[in-house]
Amino acid sequence: MTTIADFTVEKPDGTPLDLSDKLGKVLLVVNVASKCGFTPQYEGLEALQRKFADKDFEVLGFPCNQFGAQEPGNAEEIASFCKLTYDVTFPVLKKVEVNGAGASPLYDWMKGQAPGLMGSKSIKWNFTKFLIDREGKVVRRYGPTDAPASIEKDIAKLL
Repeated sequence: MTTIADFTVEKPDGTPLDLSDKLGKVLLVVNVASKCGFTPQYEGLEALQRKFADKDFEVLGFPCNQFGAQEPGNAEEIASFCKLTYDVTFPVLKKVEVNGAGASPLYDWMKGQAPGLMGSKSIKWNFTKFLIDREGKVVRRYGPTDAPASIEKDIAKLL
């Protein structure tokens, strides 16, 4: 069976991050953007990170520019925005595509594990969230309109 541990992603500088290192943690994987109507969710994501970090929880942010070109920046600009605007401490990884032929294999797998409304596999917009349990399995998918605070109880159950 495939789990998140079967994937390697890239840090902003292009170095690999083996997600098997994240086994044992509860993860919230989110496609993020700095110029989106949902961008203020960074604040809620960071609140979850700070509240549960000592219980082996981590948010993983994946910048994505596929929706209205809302993440046009390079890795340095994205990191600076996240730190200066929202004091983000969780990892914001290398920009990815979440749909189409160039989609990240991680996102293709997560979409297959937790389809969206009416079985749709495509990501509809930035700030779609996937909750991953300690064994590396997708537990649930949340839409962009689901505020991070509304996910807190589901995270707590897994911790």
